[in-house]
Amino acid sequence: MTSEPRARESAAAAPGAPPGQQDSLFGEQEAGAAGAPGPAAPQGYQPLAARLRPGTLEAYAGQQHMLAPGKPLQRAIASGQLHSMIFWGPPGVGKTTLARIAAGHANAHFLQLSAVLSGVRDIRDAVTEARRQKRAGRDTVLFVDEVHRFNKSQQDAFLPYVEDGTLIFIGATTENPSFELNNALLSRSRVYKLRPLEQPDIEAVLGRGLEALGAGISAEPGCLAELARQADGDARKALNLLELAADLAANGVITHATLTEVLQASLRRFDKGGDVFYDQISALHKAVRGSSADAALYWYCRMLDGGCDPLYIARRVLRMASEDIGNADPRALTLCLEAWQVQERLGSPEGELAIAQAIVYLACAAKSNAVYNAFNTAMADVLASGSHEVPLHLRNAPTRLMQEMAHGEDYRYAHDEPGGYAAGENYFPEELRERRYYHPVERGLETRIREKMAQLRQLDRDSPRQRYPSPSDGAAA
Repeated sequence: MTSEPRARESAAAAPGAPPGQQDSLFGEQEAGAAGAPGPAAPQGYQPLAARLRPGTLEAYAGQQHMLAPGKPLQRAIASGQLHSMIFWGPPGVGKTTLARIAAGHANAHFLQLSAVLSGVRDIRDAVTEARRQKRAGRDTVLFVDEVHRFNKSQQDAFLPYVEDGTLIFIGATTENPSFELNNALLSRSRVYKLRPLEQPDIEAVLGRGLEALGAGISAEPGCLAELARQADGDARKALNLLELAADLAANGVITHATLTEVLQASLRRFDKGGDVFYDQISALHKAVRGSSADAALYWYCRMLDGGCDPLYIARRVLRMASEDIGNADPRALTLCLEAWQVQERLGSPEGELAIAQAIVYLACAAKSNAVYNAFNTAMADVLASGSHEVPLHLRNAPTRLMQEMAHGEDYRYAHDEPGGYAAGENYFPEELRERRYYHPVERGLETRIREKMAQLRQLDRDSPRQRYPSPSDGAAA
C-alpha cells in the first residue's frame, strides 16, 4: 500500500497532477491554467500512512495477483485506459491508493465521496463537476469509499453517468459486492478482490515508514517483523502502530518493551457479520465435517478471539450435529444441546469449554448426512407435487360420520402384528407409495439402522400389497 517517503502534500491532490494542482469538489482548490500550480496545500499534521501514500504502480506494495506485469488491471492502469470497477477487500490493503494511482496514470480528474457521509445531492454535484471536466476534454474518476453503505436509490443514481461515460466509477467496499451492491451497478463494473498484504510487503512498508520518521527514531532487531505480524495484513494499521511506538519510544529507540505497550489488544480480523465472519464459521463447519478436531478448535478460538457470541457458535454446532453426524451417532445432538445450555447457564469460560468439547466430539464422531439428504428430498417432493390427500385408512375417526365415511377402516395396528411390524402397509399418499428418502450409510449406528430397514423392506416385498379405498371413494360413501 505504501512506498518511499514523499514530501507532505494535501490528501486532495490529484495523483499525477503538477504540484499544488488539486480537485475542486467539496471545497478543494482548483489549479489555474494548464501546468500552473494552484495555491499551496496546507501543511498541517498528516498520519504517517497518509504521508507515505504511493503515487505510482511501481511504488505500490502487494496485490501482485492482479498488478503483476501483463495482468488485465495492470495493463488498464498503466495504459490509462480505465473502466468502472469495484475494489473489494479488507481495510488497509490499498483500495483508495490504487484508485488514486489509476486516476493519475489516466491523467483523470479525481473526485472522492464517502458513502457514510454523502447523499444523492453529493452525487449530483460530482456529476456536474464531471460534466464540466468532460467539456474541457478530461475524464473524471469518481471514487466512492464504503460504497456498500449507499442504499439502492443512491447506487442507481450512478448508473446513467457510468453508462454514458460522464464519469469512471471506482467503488471500494469491505463487504461482498454480490450481497451489498445492486446487480445493475455490478453489471457495469468489474470486481477486483484485494488481498491482505503479505508479511514481507508489510515489513518493507514499515522500513520506509521508519525512514520517514527521521534519523532520531530507530528500532531494535525484530521489532518491525513483530509489528508486521500484528498488523494482520493491514498496511495502514502497521504504520499507525509504528507511529504510536515511535511516540512511546524512550530515547527514540523502539524496543520490544515498547511494542508490549502498543500491542495490548487483539488485532486479528473479524467483522461480526461480514465476509470474515461467515468465512470462519464455514471453515469451522468444514473442519468438523472433515473430522479435523484440531482445525475445528482453531477456527472456534479465532471466532471467540474476534468477539463472536458463543451462543451463535453453539447454535451452528447444533446444526452440524444434525447435518453431518445425524443418526450415525445420535448422542452428538444431545451433547451439543447440553453444551448450549451450559453456555446459557454459566457463561464464559465454562460454557466456551463445553462448546469446545462438543466440537471435538462432532469432529471425531462417525459421519452421515443421510437424514439431511432425506429431509431435503422429501421437502422437494412436497414443493413439487400437489396436495395429496391422506389415505382413508390413516385418517382419524373420532365421530360417527367419519366412521361411516371409512376413516381409519382397515388400518393395521403395528403392535398387534408379528414382530410389531405391519408388513406391506402403506403410509404414503397412494401417488407416492414407492418413495424412498432415507438411505442410511454404513457408518456408526446407521450401519444397524441400514440392516434393520433392509429386513423390513424384505418383509414388505414378501407380503401381499395392501389395497385401500381411495379418499374420493370414502367421501362419496
